[in-house]
Amino acid sequence: MAIQPENESMETRPSTDRPSGNKLLKWLASLGPGIITAALVFGPSKITITSKMGAEYGYSLLWIVVVAIFFMAVFTAMAARIGLATQQSFLSTIRERWGNGASIGLGIGVFLVTTSFQAGNSIGVGIALAEATQTSTKPWIILFNVIAIGLLFFRTFYKVLEKLMITLISLMLFAFVITLFLAKPDFAKVAMGFVPSLPTGSRGLTIAFVASTFSIVGALYQSYLVQERRRANPGLVQKSNASRIGIVLLGILSAIVMICGAAILNPQGIKVVSATDMAKALEPLFGHMSSNLFLAGLFGASFSALIGNATLGGTLLGDALGYGSQLNTKTVRGLISLIMIIGAAIALSFGKLPLELIILAQSVTILIVPFIGLAMYVIANDAHIMGQYRNTILTRIVGGLGLLLIIGLAISNVNELFFK
Repeated sequence: MAIQPENESMETRPSTDRPSGNKLLKWLASLGPGIITAALVFGPSKITITSKMGAEYGYSLLWIVVVAIFFMAVFTAMAARIGLATQQSFLSTIRERWGNGASIGLGIGVFLVTTSFQAGNSIGVGIALAEATQTSTKPWIILFNVIAIGLLFFRTFYKVLEKLMITLISLMLFAFVITLFLAKPDFAKVAMGFVPSLPTGSRGLTIAFVASTFSIVGALYQSYLVQERRRANPGLVQKSNASRIGIVLLGILSAIVMICGAAILNPQGIKVVSATDMAKALEPLFGHMSSNLFLAGLFGASFSALIGNATLGGTLLGDALGYGSQLNTKTVRGLISLIMIIGAAIALSFGKLPLELIILAQSVTILIVPFIGLAMYVIANDAHIMGQYRNTILTRIVGGLGLLLIIGLAISNVNELFFK
């Protein structure tokens, strides 16, 4: 199938004028891969980190959102172009270039990282609904993991995933924008927060936020999503920059939660321990409904991350082991289900993410993330592989800076994990 130039429309070439409503639906559908990436990155841990940043340092770290989102957008678009330029998966390209061992190691590494963090997503779903209904978390964890696994077995799972993620992102935007309206932030201070500064003691949170937002693993998955969308809708022509809107939404959500933390938690001196602390602080100020509204946003973030994270890990492991990466294959669906089952089992057994799993996830991440970033960069610069989708000179420069940031974060994590 011939790949169309990047400047062509996402739509099929029209022979007649179509209603504007149809064009709007096609435009929304074109955002699918970027929205899915945003939804799997913006999970309950992101809400905890951004709330904590606002609670402890007010508006002063908003500029970090812009930096992290900028590099995430660059690498996500890079991955989208790789998906457009090649007729095979990213790991297949890795296998051809660096051997089977590199492909298998990367696939297993991503599987371990996503499995390790999956319990946190299950716990987020359980806590959001348990807090709202004053019930136990366990039934909700079981119910929504069963629902998530059930969704896998729709014939066109990608289309279901796309629509679900758009719905959940819309829910989060609605919930958090209303919370922002209730919080009545000082917009002069908000504007000042985009001026770079690093308050004393904020280094650790800043690194955690950048590392979780500038998610190379999440960016990499964009290449798979673009190809999956092409299989699901062969008549559509994908634009590589369609992913950017999803990443911008990721930044907007992060900034809103941080601003809410600065406006609500910081003046009261409330320390953030979990993602529900914001909801608890809202209730005395604005009532039970506002608290439940924030919990609805937390549910959206948790459930979208639960499905997206597992889909990412299962897809890459299936690809690494030679079973392909298509979401409609039984093996890939089985591996996705396995991640969900393990995550739910850990959540039900421990009620939180065990420290040992956090250390495992961090250790594996340190090893694979710089390699993924470097591999994406090298492949995207290869004219033979990429053709017209090859990185521009500007993208090479910015991508090089992004690689330096990735390596710096890895070194910082090594120091934090093993030498402190």
